[in-house]
Amino acid sequence: MPRKTAALIALLVAGALTPATAVAAPAITWHGCATGPGDSVGVELDKAGAQCADVAVPVDYRRPHGPRITLALARMKATDPARRRGVVLLNPGGPGGPARELVLAGPSMPEIAARYDLVGMDPRFVGRSSPLRCDWKTDTFTRSAGPDLRTFGESVALAKELARGCAGNDPALLRAASTRNTARDMDLIRAALGERKISYIGASYGTYLGAVYLQMFGSRADRFVLDSAVDPEAFGPGLLRPTAPPLDAALRNWARTAVGQGLGETADEVLATVRDVARSAERRPFAVGKYTVDGHTVPYVFFANLYDDRPASQAEFTATVRTLRSAAAGLPATPSPALSVLLDGLTTGSGSATDRAGTPVVCADRAAGRDPMTYYRDIEEHRAAEPLFGPMARNITPCAFWPVAPAEPATRIRTTAPALLLGSTGDPATPYAGQLAMRRALAGSRLVTVEGAYRHSVFLKGDACVDTAVRDYLLSGRLPADRTCRS
Repeated sequence: MPRKTAALIALLVAGALTPATAVAAPAITWHGCATGPGDSVGVELDKAGAQCADVAVPVDYRRPHGPRITLALARMKATDPARRRGVVLLNPGGPGGPARELVLAGPSMPEIAARYDLVGMDPRFVGRSSPLRCDWKTDTFTRSAGPDLRTFGESVALAKELARGCAGNDPALLRAASTRNTARDMDLIRAALGERKISYIGASYGTYLGAVYLQMFGSRADRFVLDSAVDPEAFGPGLLRPTAPPLDAALRNWARTAVGQGLGETADEVLATVRDVARSAERRPFAVGKYTVDGHTVPYVFFANLYDDRPASQAEFTATVRTLRSAAAGLPATPSPALSVLLDGLTTGSGSATDRAGTPVVCADRAAGRDPMTYYRDIEEHRAAEPLFGPMARNITPCAFWPVAPAEPATRIRTTAPALLLGSTGDPATPYAGQLAMRRALAGSRLVTVEGAYRHSVFLKGDACVDTAVRDYLLSGRLPADRTCRS
C-alpha cells in the first residue's frame, strides 16, 4: 500500500479526518421552490424570490458511493452582490425543525442579508430532506409521568409505541440520523456552494449542530452565531432533565404578569391555580373543546407556553390557564386558536411534528438507559423539589426502546474555534448553566447574555443589544467581549 494512502487511512481511523473529505462535492441546480399550489412554504419562497435545490448526499459517509438521500435547500442571494462576503447557513433547532423557510427572515436583518446569501438546509430526514416515517398520533413524545407508578407505566407504554412507530424505517437510515452526519452534510453543501468557509446562525439544538461542525470542521467555519446553547455534554435523550428548576422560575415570572387577571390576586395565588389545574388533570381527564387533556399532557401545555416571556406570549398563556381552569371545573371551555393547534398536535399528530422528526436524531446521538425503573426512581428522588415539571423533564423517552444503537460516539466539544453565543439567564428550555458549559467547551467563543429574561432564543426578539452584537460580528468578524444586556 502506498505510504500516502496508508497515512490517510490512519488519519481517518483516528478521527483526525472525517469521511466527508472523501466525498466529491455534488452539483447544485437551482430551481423554483413550489411543488404545487398546495405547497404554501414553496409558494411563499417563490414569491420572495428564493431559489431551491435538491442535493444528493451519502446516507453513510463511511460508504461514500453507497445509498444516497436528498437534501432540500433554499437560498436568498445577497441583496448587495457587489459587497457579498459569503454564505450564512441557518438552522432553527429542534432537532427536527426544517430550515428552508428561514431564508425569508432577510427583511428582519437587512444588513446581514445584503452581505450574505442566506441558505436554509432542511437537515437530513427532516422537512423535505428524505423524511423518515414515524407513525405517531402525536407531535411529541414529551409527557409528564404523572403522580405514581401506574401513570408512569402509561408513559412506558407510550414510549414503546412511539419507538415501534419509527421501527419500520430501514435501520441503516435510523443509524445515519446523527448530528455528526448532519454536520458532514453541512460541509458537503459548503463545498457544493463553492465556499472555502461558511458562516452559520443556529438556535437551540442548532447550537449543538453548530458546535459539532466547529469540532469536526473548524478550519472551514467562518462566523458562527449560536443562540440559546445546548449543554454539549447533555444533548441526547436526557436533554430535558435539567429543565424543571428553570421552568419553575419562568412559571413564577409569568405568574407575576397574571396577577389580577382572574387567576389570583398575588403571584402565589396564580401559581396555586396552576397547581390545582394540574392536580385536577391527574385525578380525572377533562375536555377542552373537542380535546381531552390529562395529567400527562397538562404539564406539557404549560411547558410549551413558557418559551417566550414577551407580553403577547404571556397574555396568551394567561388566557390558556383560564380556559384550562374552566375545563377542570367541568364548565364549557373553548380553546383559543393557538391552544387548539397545540392540543390538535398533541392528540392527533397534525402539527409541525418537529419532535417526531427529531426523535431519530436524539436517539442516534447518544444511547438511552433501557431500564424503565431507573427513570421512575429518578423522578421519585426529585418529585418533592420538582413536583410539576420534574416528572415531565425526567420521563422515559422512545430512545429507551429504540431499535438501533448509535453508530458512533457523541462528539466531545473541545475547540478554540471562534463563535458568538447568545442566551438569557432564565431560559427555560436550554438552561443558562448549559449555555455556560458551551461557552467553556468553545474556548474561542464569547457570550452575550440577556439578564433577567425568561425566553428561549433571543436573536430577532426585539433586543437591540443582542441584534447589534450579531450584526456587528457577522459584518466585521470581530467578536465582542463577553457582555450582559438588560431585559
